[in-house]
Amino acid sequence: MSTFFMFDTFRSSSKLINTFIGHTDWVRSIDYSTFGDCQFICSGSHDNTVRVWDVDNNKQIRSFNGHSRHVNCVKFSSYYYHNHHQNVTCSSSWDKTIRFWDFKHNKQLQIFDGYAYGVNGIEFSPFNGGRYLCSGSYDYKIYLWDVETSKSLH
Repeated sequence: MSTFFMFDTFRSSSKLINTFIGHTDWVRSIDYSTFGDCQFICSGSHDNTVRVWDVDNNKQIRSFNGHSRHVNCVKFSSYYYHNHHQNVTCSSSWDKTIRFWDFKHNKQLQIFDGYAYGVNGIEFSPFNGGRYLCSGSYDYKIYLWDVETSKSLH
């Protein structure tokens, strides 16, 4: 069985569905996820904010201002949703931190720090339900975190 993408069909039927407006500087990263029956987009920007958008209702539902520098990457956490019934997005920043945000209850949950420089990319593990978070920093290092214990493993 093979899968292929029909570009001509996509090109002729594609259209702009919506534009989400709210950031005041470059949008650096976005992620998409579904939690239950709801669709969400999260975004991180050079305006130092993380924002969460409700796709079904076409509106911003949260804005988090905890970072003191540019937000480089955002990702939704399936681990928190499946293990703790929480809607959580994660962000990395030039401020040398990774932060976890519960956007249903509008609060910050965790901070991973200890970096010498800003944190660029983050990615949750595709195994163990996303329990592990890998991050890359401007200090030329890759870190592996256990989300459950908040400990750096390597």
